[in-house]
Amino acid sequence: MELLAQFIDLVLHLDQHLALLIRNYGAWVYLILFLIIYCETGLVVTPFLPGDSLLFVAGTMAAAGAMDVHGLFALLVLAAFGGDNTNYWIGHFVGPRVFKRVRSRLLNPAHLHRTQKFYEKHGGKTVILARFMPIIRTFAPFVAGIGRMRYASFLFYSFSGSVFWIGFFVYGGYYFGNIPAVKNNLTALILGVIVVSVLPGIVAFLREKSGDAKR
Repeated sequence: MELLAQFIDLVLHLDQHLALLIRNYGAWVYLILFLIIYCETGLVVTPFLPGDSLLFVAGTMAAAGAMDVHGLFALLVLAAFGGDNTNYWIGHFVGPRVFKRVRSRLLNPAHLHRTQKFYEKHGGKTVILARFMPIIRTFAPFVAGIGRMRYASFLFYSFSGSVFWIGFFVYGGYYFGNIPAVKNNLTALILGVIVVSVLPGIVAFLREKSGDAKR
């Protein structure tokens, strides 16, 4: 419970924690942010790391002169794109081994085939839209790799999604984060960003449950 409380405090007061990191580590904060975004998008075991809210607060810090916003944007696009590709190849190589158990109810070649078909039809849209949905953005490239989505298409959509996602929140924080009304209510805004980000996933989950109940 204590760890959960600390994590919630970290997420809801990212402005204070990030400002402390900048004071203590200076330019090394770029590397710290790079690693957080890379791991959040590149490793299926770390979907809990802050994403949208961290980007917005980083943009806010850049507007205050603590970081160079354009360098930050370029670096974090590279982190998100690199994480996506790492996740894709993990799924690509691990997937066939995971799905070898033909008799498994969940992990079998039939599910792998469905995943391939899904990404042939919706892959590009999924990779881009998933960027704006916590947890889902961590698993989307992994599933794309399992489903053998054509790599050239994945690269295009992954890079486009990285640019849109990083740009939207970093420059959003840069241009709007230091407006007095926003700055004075930053904790509430961060909470709002989190709620809005996870809402599509919650709605999709409830619809799926509702559909299962009707069958």
